[in-house]
Amino acid sequence: MQIESVSLDDYLSKIPEERQEVFRKLFNTINDNLPEGFSQGSSYGMIGWAVPLETYPAGYHCTPGTPLPFISIASQKNFIAFYHMGIYAKPDLLNWFVEEFPKYSKRKLDMGKSCVRFKKIDDIPFELLAEVSKKMTVQDWIDCYEANFKK
Repeated sequence: MQIESVSLDDYLSKIPEERQEVFRKLFNTINDNLPEGFSQGSSYGMIGWAVPLETYPAGYHCTPGTPLPFISIASQKNFIAFYHMGIYAKPDLLNWFVEEFPKYSKRKLDMGKSCVRFKKIDDIPFELLAEVSKKMTVQDWIDCYEANFKK
């Protein structure tokens, strides 16, 4: 489910009211803990942070001319999603996250390659998401991206 929006407030106005407060808290948790240099915006029907073209002119190989995506959040039909491209691309970070998750949540980790799904909004581990948001700088992500994806 994609929600086209131009801002966080626009996005929030389009999701169920019972999710709006927790979604804003999730946004603030990530935004307040990301290293400097990432830019916030909307893309792919989600709210996210990316490496701006001014920093990395090559942009995203899947969509040339667009910023390099890093973290996104989305309100899906049955869950809130947290996407972290570093978890997808960096096995050490994935292993750290999987090992840390049970320390912050009583629920089983529901995760795809880069997507963590939270079906119960009361169980989002904000402290863990703050910590994982701090783990990679813009340059760390560019280096990882170029080593893993850029052809």
